[in-house]
Amino acid sequence: MTSFWQLVCRDLRVAWTEGGTVGVALGFYLVVVTLLPLGIGPDLNLLARIAPGVLWVALLLAALLSLGRMFETDLEDGSLEVLATGPLPLEAVAAAKSLAHWLTTGVPLTVLAPLLGLLLDLPPEAYGVLIVSALASTPGISCLGAVGAALTVRTRRGGLLLALLMLPLYVPTLIFAIESVRSATMGSEAFLPSFLILCAISLASLVLAPLAAAAALRFQLQ
Repeated sequence: MTSFWQLVCRDLRVAWTEGGTVGVALGFYLVVVTLLPLGIGPDLNLLARIAPGVLWVALLLAALLSLGRMFETDLEDGSLEVLATGPLPLEAVAAAKSLAHWLTTGVPLTVLAPLLGLLLDLPPEAYGVLIVSALASTPGISCLGAVGAALTVRTRRGGLLLALLMLPLYVPTLIFAIESVRSATMGSEAFLPSFLILCAISLASLVLAPLAAAAALRFQLQ
């Protein structure tokens, strides 16, 4: 576990030192949600109805922007080969990379989401559900993203391919996340079924995605 946490801390230091990937994801999220009211107009009722969908679609797209660098940086400087022959199994390496991605991208996007909800006139009762649903689903987004990042690590300009691979896998998360926020305006417990499904998706991703990412990395390193 010491090697695992050392790898997580290393990735956190690299992410915050470089700053570009995190800043691009947050900037993209901010710009997309900010421009939408300008295009639609000042209809607050319409903005409130579409706010859950806009916030979640923009969050997923913003998270996609940073997935390509999850393994690419290590491949460029030779660290990936060292990690593959080190004491940690590749499954643990993929899990550590996913955790670092969630801490540097998923958590900041979760913090930013309710602030952007103000721009879309999101109902007050939906803010709490928006935060907890984001905290429940973003770990799954990062873990699934590790699989796509591992599959495209050696692909030249693989950003578009990564998006094509990952967006279909994110559709269930997107549907139930939007539904949970939308249901929060209908009753105190109306969001619970969708929220529990989000938790199940993330738990399944936490277990299965590192195995798939490790298999993809072994194939790429052959």
